Amino acid sequence: MTIELEYSSSLNGASFLLFELKQVIKLKQFGLSKQEIRQKVKEENLFQFNNQGRINRALPSVMKRAEAIDETLAALMLEGSIETGKVLNLYAIIKTDLLFYEFMDEVIGEKLHNNDYLIEKKDINLFFTSKSEQSEKIAGWSDTNIEKLKRAYMQVLYESGILRTRKGKELNRLIIDEQIKNHLTQIGDACYVRAMGE
Repeated sequence: MTIELEYSSSLNGASFLLFELKQVIKLKQFGLSKQEIRQKVKEENLFQFNNQGRINRALPSVMKRAEAIDETLAALMLEGSIETGKVLNLYAIIKTDLLFYEFMDEVIGEKLHNNDYLIEKKDINLFFTSKSEQSEKIAGWSDTNIEKLKRAYMQVLYESGILRTRKGKELNRLIIDEQIKNHLTQIGDACYVRAMGE
């Protein structure tokens, strides 16, 4: 399934959200429509957020990520280990966020393929500077927005297990289950496996 993407800074309001994605996938498996899922999440506060504003910011991204998870991956995500859940959540984020995909592919994946396990501020700054030069849309984003996005990216790296410590610079290679790798390759998504450093 191909998703048409354009550059977005939505990761600011919806970083890792693994628990939330699992809630939505469960509801999808019960056969609820997108509209019913949105309603249920909001009315029953299934994300357990303190305010409605946060739900409204996170929900569109979580719904989009749930669309990227097919039935095979959904079963693995709900029945597999926490590590499997993290890998599949990262895949869903990469697949639904073009800029983050490019960051993973051009910066993180590249480093891991070269056995370079250090991510530094300059690497992230260089990535965003280069993207600003290539895209008018990104060039138009405020410095505050870009700084928040850099933090959101690092948070996703940390929560997925790629960044060893929250404030650290050391990268970790994810262990991606063969079943996941094979399935993603079969459905034409090998580029996302590569972006995760495999």
